[in-house]
Amino acid sequence: MGTLASVLEQAGLSTVALSNIRKQAETTRPPRVLHCEFPLGRPLGKPEDPSFQRSVLNAAFILLGEDSGPVLVDYPEIITDESDTPISCVIPPADTADRHLGAAEALGLLPAWRRTYERYDRTTVGKVATPEQVPDMVDLFLRVAEGEDWKTVGLPGDPTKIAADIRNFYEEASLSLTGGIPDARQAETWFVDHTQAGQIIQRARIAMKESGENRYFWYYLLPLTQHHEL
Repeated sequence: MGTLASVLEQAGLSTVALSNIRKQAETTRPPRVLHCEFPLGRPLGKPEDPSFQRSVLNAAFILLGEDSGPVLVDYPEIITDESDTPISCVIPPADTADRHLGAAEALGLLPAWRRTYERYDRTTVGKVATPEQVPDMVDLFLRVAEGEDWKTVGLPGDPTKIAADIRNFYEEASLSLTGGIPDARQAETWFVDHTQAGQIIQRARIAMKESGENRYFWYYLLPLTQHHEL
């Protein structure tokens, strides 16, 4: 956001951005940004409320009158909801005879993931790992969490993309287990806080950070809002 806005400004175009994560706006420093303390996925605050959405846009456009920046202004109204409350999702049992609990958990979710795929005929899994490979990827991240170097455990590519495949696999599988579409980050929070795989990736992120690994590879294993110290 900050980089694109700066490039456009250099070309003579005035820009203003909307932010839902203040820390990110402070880091990227766009020329002009209106921070809105709204749930992620709702940049204008209230669905089906044109008057409120127009007030947000008007507040943003006012910032175009600022000649120099960076300018960071907070929208005066805060909106909270249950978007971070984890979904209630019972994971089907799987054979744990010869697999770690994380891999067994992912194996148990494969039928649910397939039902979701058949229903929607699309998936966001597959940047690096296929759905069938997710249990093995969870096993590899467990080794990273236990202190091994991610470059030597056998991960088939960028760990951030593999972690995204695992997270997307879980979130898509959850759609067939909850009977509805979760709000905002509910499925994401469920994955990170209430599944074996999510906790393994959190531990791997911390282990990579503490070992001095390149910041890119641990920082983007999970969304910034899900970075927790165990």
